[in-house]
Amino acid sequence: MKVVIITGASSGIGLASAKAFAAKGDCVVLAARNIEKLKSTVTVLQNRYGEMARLGENKVPRFLAVETDVVKEEDCKNLIARTVETYGRIDVLVNNAGISMRAMFKDLDLSVIKNLMDVNFWGTVYCTKYALPYLLEAKGSVVGVISIAGFKGLPARTGYSSSKFAIYGFLDTLRVEHLHDGLHVMIFAPGFTASNIRFTALTADGSAQGETPRDEGKMMSAEAVAERLVKGVYKRKAQIVLTPIGKLTVWLNKFFPRLVDRLEYNYMKKEPDSPLK
Repeated sequence: MKVVIITGASSGIGLASAKAFAAKGDCVVLAARNIEKLKSTVTVLQNRYGEMARLGENKVPRFLAVETDVVKEEDCKNLIARTVETYGRIDVLVNNAGISMRAMFKDLDLSVIKNLMDVNFWGTVYCTKYALPYLLEAKGSVVGVISIAGFKGLPARTGYSSSKFAIYGFLDTLRVEHLHDGLHVMIFAPGFTASNIRFTALTADGSAQGETPRDEGKMMSAEAVAERLVKGVYKRKAQIVLTPIGKLTVWLNKFFPRLVDRLEYNYMKKEPDSPLK
């Protein structure tokens, strides 16, 4: 039985991952800003899997909801402290909390990029920093949920791509630093996934776009993505890139970057109301 922390656990991949780890028999700490959603999810999970579990010689809650805004360092510190206070250990940290954007850089208010870096990158750094001593003790796993945009810049997503590239660099370096410590670091890159991240994506002035420009029905489901994430943690994979188009993009970009530039531009330009038009 593992003790798993998941940020951004109120919806999308985070919520699906919480359910997937629960199904494996793990204790799950759900973190997000919306505490009411987290409590509702905990109730559902308790009804299905039980309220308590035995961890060593102790009985502990199977699930714990912790209100957390990953932009705030103190919230991240509190998340780790609450987890250790409850369970005495941390086996897995899934840094999933994130926001997106959709606007050309020339039109963008710079506060949008700062917001994305604060949530996506600094949220990952804060949580990892405070969890690291316990992860090292447990020879556990730290996961960063990035994107294909962490391998190849996406037009009209400068802030999003920048934050995901930064997470990749941070975790890749962390892996090398702890090459002989038993720490497992996994960089997890879904392709387009059916979730609410595009509904809340920020526009040029920082407001949420409110609706997705893409057909969610044709995307990989959050549940399918979560299954791959959990399997990757248990198999201690170093890196996972999902979807055929995602894998092809990453591979082609290594050898034919200028071709990928053109293909990517034309692909993204086809979005309804694309800023590229």
